[in-house]
Amino acid sequence: MAMNTSERSLRMRIAAHKSWAVTTDRPGRTAAARKASHWTRFLNMAREANPDATEQQIEQIAESMRKAHFTELAARSAAARRLKADMRRSQRQAATRAELEQYDTDRDAAA
Repeated sequence: MAMNTSERSLRMRIAAHKSWAVTTDRPGRTAAARKASHWTRFLNMAREANPDATEQQIEQIAESMRKAHFTELAARSAAARRLKADMRRSQRQAATRAELEQYDTDRDAAA
């Protein structure tokens, strides 16, 4: 019998919960994926930039590169939020000005 999307999703969730229930070393289970996600990219960049560095130095450089990268992303995100807020503010001000102008026009027409 074919399952619909909801049933399939429920079965996958059950399987995931059962799998995690028998996992004693949770951080160990996900360590490789966490490390491979961005860490290897920064290690490779650190090795290319500093070919004569020791492995410990490479890891320190990679960690600094990672921190710089995510700090830059945070700064760009804050700038984008600020720009979006400024745009909303200016749109509200323009709408208020238009509303006041319409009020003045209506008042002058009624006089």
